[in-house]
Amino acid sequence: MKPRIIVCGLGRTGYKIFGLLRQQGAAVVGIHYKPLVEEEEAEDVVIGNLSSASTLLAAGIQKANTLVLASNDDALNLAILTQARVLNPRIRIINRLFNSGLGDRLDQTLPNHVSLSVSALAAPVFAFAALGNKAIGQLRLFNQTWPIYEEVIHENHPWLGRHLSELWDERSRMLIYYLPVNGRVALVSAVIEGRKLQVGDRLIIGTQPNVRNRRNSWLRKFLKVLTNLRQFQNHAQPILVVTLTLFVMIFLATLTYVCFDTNISAVDALYFSVGMITGAGGQEQVAEKAPDSIKLFTVVMMLVGAGVIGICYALLNDFVLGTRLKQFWDAARVPARNHYIVCGLGGVGVQIVNHLHCHGHEVVVIEHDLNNRFLNIVRSQGIPVIHGDASLSATLTAANIQKAEALLAVTSDDTANLQIALSAKNLTPKLSTVVRNQDPHFSQMVQQVFEFQSVLCPAELATPSFAAAALGGRILGNGMTRDTLWVALATLITPKHPFCGRRVKEIAIDADFVPLYIETNCQTIHAWDLLETCLSAGDVLYLTMPASGLDQLWRVAATQLIANVGMPT
Repeated sequence: MKPRIIVCGLGRTGYKIFGLLRQQGAAVVGIHYKPLVEEEEAEDVVIGNLSSASTLLAAGIQKANTLVLASNDDALNLAILTQARVLNPRIRIINRLFNSGLGDRLDQTLPNHVSLSVSALAAPVFAFAALGNKAIGQLRLFNQTWPIYEEVIHENHPWLGRHLSELWDERSRMLIYYLPVNGRVALVSAVIEGRKLQVGDRLIIGTQPNVRNRRNSWLRKFLKVLTNLRQFQNHAQPILVVTLTLFVMIFLATLTYVCFDTNISAVDALYFSVGMITGAGGQEQVAEKAPDSIKLFTVVMMLVGAGVIGICYALLNDFVLGTRLKQFWDAARVPARNHYIVCGLGGVGVQIVNHLHCHGHEVVVIEHDLNNRFLNIVRSQGIPVIHGDASLSATLTAANIQKAEALLAVTSDDTANLQIALSAKNLTPKLSTVVRNQDPHFSQMVQQVFEFQSVLCPAELATPSFAAAALGGRILGNGMTRDTLWVALATLITPKHPFCGRRVKEIAIDADFVPLYIETNCQTIHAWDLLETCLSAGDVLYLTMPASGLDQLWRVAATQLIANVGMPT
């Protein structure tokens, strides 16, 4: 029997999860605080207070296997979590949390709890798009996030006419699924039979990401700062002006006292001038016996000097202890070419920055909020941050947009993202531009009208991951093609597992899944050896399959899934 799933909070993301689970044939019930516009779903939706015991009981919480908390309010999700665990201590929780730190603590503390973040799930796809890979999903293998994309075989495709078996044996490219133009054939069967790719065939493929050698040496970074010293005048010009004024005053005062009394040495006159202007004092006899005109001159220099010194101290303090030194340092470290510009350092933006940075790419961040809570995190990684409005040409020019690889406009404001992307296109028409938009239907029209490289909706990208996690186990990745949800997972083979004692080739054909590799006895088995391997207790099988076929694993105990299995190294 398929498990009963409850989706709590049918907002934009929650309703997409609800609909996708229904589409995959799962028994799902929704809970929302107000009636939905979609009347056809009313019989499967309970209306009421999301954290109320009566509402959860009406949705069948005591007999449910999984509860998906899809609200965008962390506090509300925590309230629902505690109430649900009181009513059903064994229920599996899929919790949407913005606070990733809290999510990690809950995963470690509570059994059968999986925390997911829309930002963390969507960010890799944004990064893949900026890198030129139109990913439809992601796959976590070998401590790396692999992009999943759909390869459509056309008349000029280099793979046209090639045997699928030729593509099977490459470790850096994982075949996820095969959709032939005619009929339906399991990928493993097609590989064994030596089937050739035809026009119209589709392959779902995961590719191992390339990590650039990092990064510039300290000498190269220092040279880059020197070559960008022109940025200094933009940040230190006020200090230079005031300092120059101070030196001019000291010079005029020294010259005046020397000319007045030739018996006064230049050093004594300089000493008195500096002490008089700064207020430190010294050599007062220079002015004590001077005529009234020199005394009046001294009074004026004292008053003006006090003001200039005060302004100089204030500017110097602001430059060194405030934000201007950081701004200058960031501007001086902006890469000269082949970098990625991320506009907006919110939840999605910081995840994109981390992903690109971890893969060896140089990144520049543009953020208008000086109090942004992620600024210190980004700067601690040596990533330059430019403070300003990313829609202004001057700000984009400061980020060397003309030599950038791509720009990602990922603020929380759709209108601002559109304005930033259009400004970037105006400066560099051929620049690859990735834009964030909250409405998936509007995103397609924006991309078509303005010819951006990609316009992506984070909620749309994250929905399959929530649905896949709700359907079973610790999901390692997922993707969508046409109306089919593909999931990647790992299952621990136990003596009572239905796959135990059988060859991978046979069960893959029978269950319509694609094996990726096996972990056994501290080693991994791939490619052709994988198909001929007979599974035994203790093996960990990594596989991909349609989410609609997960019912074949539902009869496997939850402890057999990857929840307690470490990631491969």
